[in-house]
Amino acid sequence: MSANPTFRLAARLGLATTLLVYALIVIGSVVRTTGSGLACPDWPLCQGRWIPPFQLNVMIEWTHRLVALLVSLSLAALSVLTFAHAALRRRLGGLVVLALILLAMQILLGALTVWKLLDPSVVSGHLAVALLIFATLVAYARTARQASETVAIPAAARPAGLMPVFAGATALTYLQSLLGGMVSTHHAGLACPDWPTCFGEWFPPLQGLVGLQMAHRFGAYVLTALVLAAAASARSAPDRRVRAAGSLALGLVVVQVVLGVSNVYLGAPVWLSAAHLATATALLAVLLGATMRIAAHPRVARDPVGGPIGAWRAGEAASS
Repeated sequence: MSANPTFRLAARLGLATTLLVYALIVIGSVVRTTGSGLACPDWPLCQGRWIPPFQLNVMIEWTHRLVALLVSLSLAALSVLTFAHAALRRRLGGLVVLALILLAMQILLGALTVWKLLDPSVVSGHLAVALLIFATLVAYARTARQASETVAIPAAARPAGLMPVFAGATALTYLQSLLGGMVSTHHAGLACPDWPTCFGEWFPPLQGLVGLQMAHRFGAYVLTALVLAAAASARSAPDRRVRAAGSLALGLVVVQVVLGVSNVYLGAPVWLSAAHLATATALLAVLLGATMRIAAHPRVARDPVGGPIGAWRAGEAASS
């Protein structure tokens, strides 16, 4: 199709912007865990200068702001490309508008983070919006890539229940990532010095920092079970990419559990906390991409006697 090269360019620029946001989220974790959030006590300048003194905490925060600027410029370029082409505007314009609105909110929250002296609710909101921007750009790049491909998604119907379990895992991953950010912001990462118990108790009083830490752990257990169910369900999917996404998501969850437990026993070093958030964000991208691909498959309909019409038609098409 003649529109394919344009969508291909949009997919590449969308992916580049997505990777920049990914880097921004991970660097933001380093800013939090190193206590560098107020190394630049003013905004948009840093200590009254565009190029601040070369001190470690200052450069960590300044790098975070620099990457945020690159994200803004990349998203601006993506917006110009999208609205300059009618085909892109029709297919992707809504996602770009959403990303721009979220970016404006993120810039305001970034300033408030400094002005409000790292208020935990503002910092948590900053992460929440960053993850939404990331998810929006994943959806943009995924949609643009699909539109640029000459090979269509297989027409076979998706297995019953596959969509809800992947969508649920995607939503829970977002919430769990946000909860993990709240644990970090409130310095609750080591509220329980042991695992899987907390001070030797399986169900300690859910109060204060211990309650926040245990909520994060319980959420991790539920998410692990849900991703395991998604990976098992994906094995019967007609689309090999969905099957691969299920296996990849399960692998990332295993890595995430190992990182989470290691955080407890190693004292939550900066690099490990950053890797923990990086893995969670990657898991969000994998699950969201798989959910969108599953949504492109037709649902399984049922005939009056309970037979799956969609699966029958897919089998009939495959045999003809």
